[in-house]
Amino acid sequence: MKTFSRKSLLLIVTLAAVVLLALILWSGCNDRQDLATTSPPQAQSSTKFTVADPGLRSIMAVQDRHTPEIMVNQNVAGTAVGFGSDGQLSVLIFLKEPVNPKSRDRWVAQSFPASIEGVPVVTQVTGIFRAMKGGARGTSHTAKQTPPIQLGTSGGWRYDLANGYCCSGTLGSLIQKGGVQYILSNYHVFWGDITPGGNNRVATVGDPVIQPGMVDVGCNAANAQNVANLSGSGSLPGANVDAGYAQVISGMVRSDGSILEVGTISATTVAASLNQAVKKSGRTTGLTRSSVSGLNATISVQYENECAGSVAFTKTFTGQIVVANSGSKFLNSGDSGSLMVEDVSANPRAVGLLYAGSNTSAIANPISAVLSWIGGATMVGK
Repeated sequence: MKTFSRKSLLLIVTLAAVVLLALILWSGCNDRQDLATTSPPQAQSSTKFTVADPGLRSIMAVQDRHTPEIMVNQNVAGTAVGFGSDGQLSVLIFLKEPVNPKSRDRWVAQSFPASIEGVPVVTQVTGIFRAMKGGARGTSHTAKQTPPIQLGTSGGWRYDLANGYCCSGTLGSLIQKGGVQYILSNYHVFWGDITPGGNNRVATVGDPVIQPGMVDVGCNAANAQNVANLSGSGSLPGANVDAGYAQVISGMVRSDGSILEVGTISATTVAASLNQAVKKSGRTTGLTRSSVSGLNATISVQYENECAGSVAFTKTFTGQIVVANSGSKFLNSGDSGSLMVEDVSANPRAVGLLYAGSNTSAIANPISAVLSWIGGATMVGK
């Protein structure tokens, strides 16, 4: 999530609008101030499955075969594999609105079968998934730190101001490539400005990344500090990850990659599994905990062309991680770019990079896919 706020006297109005946005449709992480023919294997909802498990893979095959036809329905926000209320592995269908047979919208009126190729189908109303821009201030994760800073903190592109708003996200974690250290966050936190419309500029290699982000310094970058410079390129719309990275300015970021309220992490990563306990440290909600509720998700996410701009494109991601997010308590506007790690006390392994969601579900790229897209990158840790 990337967060945004209105300038000067309109700050209160902006914060109220952000709260309303989060309650209604919430998403993403850069935010503004967003089938097998045999019977499925029986499983208990306490059981953990990774995507390498044969039983889970058979359900994923069913899901993958039918997802294109399911997503023709414009009320569908995505699909995944997870547990139904009876503890059975199921195909999950995420809906923007509840099915209503009396609706004049034929997509909302359309119902779904109870099973596909013998696999149970479970529908969940999540609302629209959007890359989050928005949030409210008020924790240590938004304060200006004395360098070298810890991550899991407010930050973003120095010039993320347009259309009377400013935007921020989370500086999530530290990676390294070729002996050089970089801050890892989302595409839409670092590179989301792709039109000169509202501020007469677009994100460019070498541009400064600041801490805290614009939302937390009254939309005045002079009150923040430069901690890194944009590197490489943004991942979207072409890649299957929402990622961006920025080369650390010497002395400005802790070289051990410490994250606020998490500490140092492991240099190794781990694949997500159903029911896996996870946590994250982000700009808006700080340290929060949840569990993985879906794997192999196909998710459509909307992106803006700049801070408080118009919709630039809708990206459909595949192979994503779904995390329980009731009431946006795990992930909310401004938390975009947060690193999701396993919920252990010492040196947790990275699981995914959070970037989108709704007030029921959060979405993360598998961390292996993010590091692979960067090319030879590894987590900084022990």
